[in-house]
Amino acid sequence: MYITKKNGIVVLYDTEKIINSILKANGDTNEEEISRATASYIADETFDRLTKEKDIITTQDIRECVYDILCKRNLPKTARLYMDFHK
Repeated sequence: MYITKKNGIVVLYDTEKIINSILKANGDTNEEEISRATASYIADETFDRLTKEKDIITTQDIRECVYDILCKRNLPKTARLYMDFHK
């Protein structure tokens, strides 16, 4: 899957970048620690949701989807920090 970045450049969806951002955000909070496997699951779930919903995916779409998943997992601080990393 390809995504369109804020600057208009089209790049391949990189699961590893999302996993690392989730883990970094989580590490900067006092919430329950997220394992690499859980972060990978969230990145995969993001990919699955977005490919079903849209033809053209943006970095904003990814941010919002990860935020939503983290909030539903009762990790609001991690979700907020994740969003802040990508402003």
